[in-house]
Amino acid sequence: MALITSDRMRFPCEPWKLVESVHVPGDEGTLETLFALGNGHLGIRGAHAAAGDGELPGTFINGFHEIWDIKHAENAYGFARTGQRIVYVPDANNFTVSIDGEVLSLAESTVVDYRRSVDFSTGVYEVSTTWACRSGATVTTAERRAVGFDSRGCLGLELSISADRDVSADITSGVVNRQDQPVEDHSVHDPRRSGRHAGRVLLPLYLNGVDGSLRLAWETAESRQRVAIAVDHWISAEVQPFETAVGEDDSSVRYVLAIHGGEQFRMEKTVSYVVAGSSSDAEDVGEALAAEAEANLVPLSEILAQSTAHYDEYWTTADVSIGGQPELQQAVRWALFQLAQATARAGVAGIPAKGVSGSGYEGHYFWDQEVYLLPYLTYTNPLGARKVLESRHAMLPDARIRAKELSVDGALFPWRTINGLEASAYYAAGTAQFHIAAAIAFAANRYQWASGDDTFGPDLGAELLIETARMWASLGFFGKDGMFHIHGVTGPDEYTAVVNDNLYTNVMARFNLRTAAALENEGIAETERMVWRQAAERMTLPYDPHVEVFSQDNDFMTLEPWDWNTPKSKYPLLLNFHPLVIYRHQVLKQADTVLAMFLQWQDFTAEEKQRAFDFYDPITTGDSTLSACVQGIMAAEVGYNDVALQHFTDALFIDLDNSHGNTIDGVHIASTGGIWSSLVCGFAGMRDQGDVLRFDPRLPAEWEGLSFSLKVQGRLLTVELVPGSMVLKLFSDPDYSAEPLPVNVRDQHITVGVDAVTVPVDDVPVPPPSIFPSVFPTAGLPIVR
Repeated sequence: MALITSDRMRFPCEPWKLVESVHVPGDEGTLETLFALGNGHLGIRGAHAAAGDGELPGTFINGFHEIWDIKHAENAYGFARTGQRIVYVPDANNFTVSIDGEVLSLAESTVVDYRRSVDFSTGVYEVSTTWACRSGATVTTAERRAVGFDSRGCLGLELSISADRDVSADITSGVVNRQDQPVEDHSVHDPRRSGRHAGRVLLPLYLNGVDGSLRLAWETAESRQRVAIAVDHWISAEVQPFETAVGEDDSSVRYVLAIHGGEQFRMEKTVSYVVAGSSSDAEDVGEALAAEAEANLVPLSEILAQSTAHYDEYWTTADVSIGGQPELQQAVRWALFQLAQATARAGVAGIPAKGVSGSGYEGHYFWDQEVYLLPYLTYTNPLGARKVLESRHAMLPDARIRAKELSVDGALFPWRTINGLEASAYYAAGTAQFHIAAAIAFAANRYQWASGDDTFGPDLGAELLIETARMWASLGFFGKDGMFHIHGVTGPDEYTAVVNDNLYTNVMARFNLRTAAALENEGIAETERMVWRQAAERMTLPYDPHVEVFSQDNDFMTLEPWDWNTPKSKYPLLLNFHPLVIYRHQVLKQADTVLAMFLQWQDFTAEEKQRAFDFYDPITTGDSTLSACVQGIMAAEVGYNDVALQHFTDALFIDLDNSHGNTIDGVHIASTGGIWSSLVCGFAGMRDQGDVLRFDPRLPAEWEGLSFSLKVQGRLLTVELVPGSMVLKLFSDPDYSAEPLPVNVRDQHITVGVDAVTVPVDDVPVPPPSIFPSVFPTAGLPIVR
């Protein structure tokens, strides 16, 4: 179901908006994701406010979750014990409008004109619908909504109604507890989707409503987290509420009035959410938390102003401009807008795999945030990157306990979590992915390198590096061959699980050990440093001399090739084949060895990278949304320009075209982070954490240019790539340092200051593809499915 690229009449190309100009039934759930609003803390799906017109509407708060005891069919020592799932908080985006006795509904009423949009430059959602009512009146309803930024727990909604003649209007504004509504559990058929709790989750603590105001509070049944909501209404007519009703699952304010022809009725609905842990005060039944939510209420005009001001500032440094490609430009800005919505005001918290746009993946934090999101945050919002790393650091006590449980030293971070405990019930594709430890160390080192934050490294950064290095040193061992081995792990490619010496894991562990050993830290004994250095120097990197390619693991080259005549309907494989069938074949869910060569670029030669790409790209299904962006970055590096552009385009439209069929569950936030990396690290060829920032650009022939900004060590570096040259300069502004920045462009060392420096960059010739045995006839070419 291609929503965007195949239907330009319905979704016109506008550079700063996503617009739906015609309502077509059937895509509601996916569109609720595409039109969602959020600020990293609070998120509201882009559902129509009219009752009954949503497929999966809802509101989320990052980290607000319920827990349960995981019931394993066959238990074993060390299995994850506590499940965690993001909770739908009570949803205020509900209006029912009845005109002359007819309830207006996209499903039942006659629509004359329709337009819906979300504006990337302001963060404001708008929808306008003109109805031909059964009474003969023509009525136009319009909605606006925005989330706060300084007031991160606030939401503003506006409803306006106008008619061509006098009409009788009956308007109900509601707050609905969607968490405890009966909904089908789709996770039974698709593990990527969020499950549902069997029992009641939100227990009412305080329910109060009077004169159009609602003050409500609930507590989760098991995690004992509390949420309160305060709602106020303002209307343009001098009419008192007809009714204010409260209930544990449905509270509402109702107005009944006449709207005169040619006049406009307006309702402003301001909402404030507050969350907290369980209260130790026996007298507090939620009233105090509701009072706190009330105190935080701000008017709609202020919420709109906060949103506009935030995006005014955001786009001055976060925009990435593509010359001559309007459709790609719109999609890129949508992706960057989603990144802002997932991270801007998260505070010291992780970034869920769906941000706050949906319930997919249970609202968990994975390695996605360190490998796919923190590059973007580090170079556009360093303070935000630091807060994510602070949230990981806060998990260290639980990670140390988990390490002991799995008989290793240091800290073992959970594969998927909200509260710091392992929540992955399937250890082969969960706990066995020890590489999350190296991802955290890598992100911490990148942040320190790129930001120059002197307060981070000595304490938080060093502790993350040291504790993860201790884990690797005890997990691995020196074998009879004198080499250091790491056995029984799963790499990024979840189609090959619990293997020995996964190349990605070993390469990243080597980085972790080397970097920790180089720290100036008195807490590290010299004998410990020596072990880390030796483990890094003797790290096993599986290599097949017959095809001259690094092997994904010790046994990967011995596996049976996958049958590529498998019909398209059988993808993704994880939904159609038992894991044991997949595990015994040479088939990849996502980039693994190729990802290692991107992240540890300095450790491999150009020929090694090209041969690895030629070998692995054709056998990578792309069943993971994390894959296409990485494949595109490495295709660009090895010189396959057309392949790079194809992978980039595939990644860019994963959600906008719903190409993986699960956009309904929320934005694939890690993939949007990968879009930023595709542009900056792929086509501009940026590499970091070496001696200086490096660029090796690969501008697609179809593009007129590519420009972006990077926050680097207190400076703001602007980069403009056009055919034949790259222009770099420091942005002259009191908020940024003007101290010259050393940069390397295609092995040419230059110094960048406030005056523009132009560096000639010739086109890179396309290399001939490596030659493999005939079982790999498509080496170097993307497999189109």
